[in-house]
Amino acid sequence: MSKNFALIGAAGYIAPRHMRAIKETGNNLVAALDPYDGIGIMDSHFPEASFFTEFERFDRFVDKWRRKNDQKIDYISICSPNYLHDSHIRFALRNQAHAICEKPLVLNTKNIDQLEIIENEGECKIYNILQLRLHDSIIELKKQVEKELSENPNKIYDIDLTYLTSRGKWYFISWKGNIEKSGGVASNIGVHFFDMLSWIFGPIQESIVNIKQADTNAGYMRLKNANVRWFLSVNYDYIPQNIKESGKRTFRSITVDGSEFEFSDGFTDLHTKSYQDILSGGGFGLKEARNCINIVSEIRNLAPVGLHGEYHPFCKKVVS
Repeated sequence: MSKNFALIGAAGYIAPRHMRAIKETGNNLVAALDPYDGIGIMDSHFPEASFFTEFERFDRFVDKWRRKNDQKIDYISICSPNYLHDSHIRFALRNQAHAICEKPLVLNTKNIDQLEIIENEGECKIYNILQLRLHDSIIELKKQVEKELSENPNKIYDIDLTYLTSRGKWYFISWKGNIEKSGGVASNIGVHFFDMLSWIFGPIQESIVNIKQADTNAGYMRLKNANVRWFLSVNYDYIPQNIKESGKRTFRSITVDGSEFEFSDGFTDLHTKSYQDILSGGGFGLKEARNCINIVSEIRNLAPVGLHGEYHPFCKKVVS
């Protein structure tokens, strides 16, 4: 049976993937909210959806729907700025709708503790989009690691994570450049990679930050079965020259024991897979989100130590 959805943050970068997922799973978008009204993209997905630029009017609409016996908004998808996720999740549950929230679910672990209390008070659930867990290549890597660890439980892997996704000057003017609103670079662009690595290699044991700048975070973490050197940046200057020459502005790399792990394809339909998983009774909730939120919130509070001990080779691009 088709489900009714509402969407908060309809003009954001990631919102079209949610619209597509709602449509491709055979469901209906009833209403959308965003203070910015330039969202013609809705015409390609749900032109009949009601649209609001003011939260108060959106709130009234959702409440009226909730009170009609023959109508119900079943899910509220949340694509708003990171610091508003907690509030919008609470809004969904108050209106007796499940919440499907973009990453990071919240900025701090203590927010998860409070949301867990609220979730347990009712029947609606909170889901986090952790789409890398549904990527075919990553699932195969997890299976391979599980097999190897069954044979050698004490094996420690050496991982290098590098993610560069260059952004223009607008980034630092927007909420994404405000650490109080985005959580900083690690939360904004790295949280799903930290989730994926801790999902495969076990919970975090130790975390060190080597570099913490507005456009770049880098550090070292020890997971149960892996040592991870990581480098995250939105600065175009740090992208390898051969990547620049190809015209690309993004560089993504994960090496496992010195070998490149290839997972560049298979990203286009992961949000649809996420929705299919949720609608079929699966999905990733508060329990699954907790570890990666713990990782990025700890990174935010750690003081950088500079280039001491283990550190990612790209750190020398920043600090000579």
